[in-house]
Amino acid sequence: MDHHSSHFTQAFIHLDRLTHNMRLLQGLVGIRPLWPAIKANAYGHGAQIVGRHLVGLGYKTFCVAHVSEAIDLADAGLKATFIVLSATLPENSPYLVAYPCEPVVCTVEMVESLAGEAARTGKTISAHLKIDTGMGRVGIHPDAVADFLERCRNYPNVSIKGMMSHFPMADEADKSFSQQQIAQFHRTREVARSYGIRTFHFANSAAIFDLPDAHSDAVRPGISVYGLKPSHVMSNPQVDALQPVLEWKTRITFLKEVPAGTGLSYGHAFRTDRPSLIATIPLGYGDGMSRLLSNKLELLIGGVRCPQVGRICMDQCLVDVTALRGRVKLGDSVVIVGRQGREEITVDDLAQQLGTINYEIVTNIAGRVPRIPVGPSMAGASTESVGDDGTLKTLTER
Repeated sequence: MDHHSSHFTQAFIHLDRLTHNMRLLQGLVGIRPLWPAIKANAYGHGAQIVGRHLVGLGYKTFCVAHVSEAIDLADAGLKATFIVLSATLPENSPYLVAYPCEPVVCTVEMVESLAGEAARTGKTISAHLKIDTGMGRVGIHPDAVADFLERCRNYPNVSIKGMMSHFPMADEADKSFSQQQIAQFHRTREVARSYGIRTFHFANSAAIFDLPDAHSDAVRPGISVYGLKPSHVMSNPQVDALQPVLEWKTRITFLKEVPAGTGLSYGHAFRTDRPSLIATIPLGYGDGMSRLLSNKLELLIGGVRCPQVGRICMDQCLVDVTALRGRVKLGDSVVIVGRQGREEITVDDLAQQLGTINYEIVTNIAGRVPRIPVGPSMAGASTESVGDDGTLKTLTER
């Protein structure tokens, strides 16, 4: 018996939809390799579940944000190469060399540190040079590429395998700035090729759909892997064929009748205006549901949209189910994200109400919420879930 599944608030990960999205993306880029981003716990979907399924589909290179993410996945048995996207410091060089990582570099100091650790352990390590074409976070200026690569020749234990950049505005309707970035990247590519670099990658999810000139030699899909749109102004209609991978559900744990004028939850920010039937559900900001959605959220119960009432607490919140009186009972399913009957609540619905983006909603789902794989798995993980510690737990078939 797995105690992690005892938390009734759970995220269900539809592996067949994940497969569909990967096939859709692969069709857009042809034979170019996809290097899916599974950072931030696979955008909240469960990195081990997603990673194992994608390995089963034949994908062997993944993008993570930090070396700690690569270590966790490698130690869990995921046989893959991890491109570590975020800038780091020399103190992490031992980890990067010891594990199957290809770090992104943009300082000679980091290259020197990696070379020293690789030489000490009798290894070589591949890395990717990041150039800043307009994102403004990390990366060297394109004009500095020749000098940088010239200096890297002093460190034969480090092979600069690829050159990359990133888009800040590829998901916007106006593609003019992104086109300027592509042109600059292509010019710089010719310089890098003279130093032996043969792999160039730039395209994120938005660029995969809308900017084919940026596909280069490999692409790095992120949010689209999980069936969510990079934005709602994409020009390629195929973005509408993406299938959301995640459903988020919970169950009713308590029901009570209250009279009109009853204050509910902290601060009594909500008072009933009629005799009401109120349900308690084990969903709170400790599970990743923003407290800012208090008295704004709707949930699906019995195929009916029911309003959340009162302030959302850390571990619980309240739902007005008066409309379901006589038809609702303890243990009934509550859909937070997903479809029930003819109604559907999407991640984008929550994001719009919160004034944020869909990325934030799914990545904020807390670690204590079990991720339950659903559907056929190419990696034999269909009876596993991820617990609080990020490790896979075997579940009984249900």
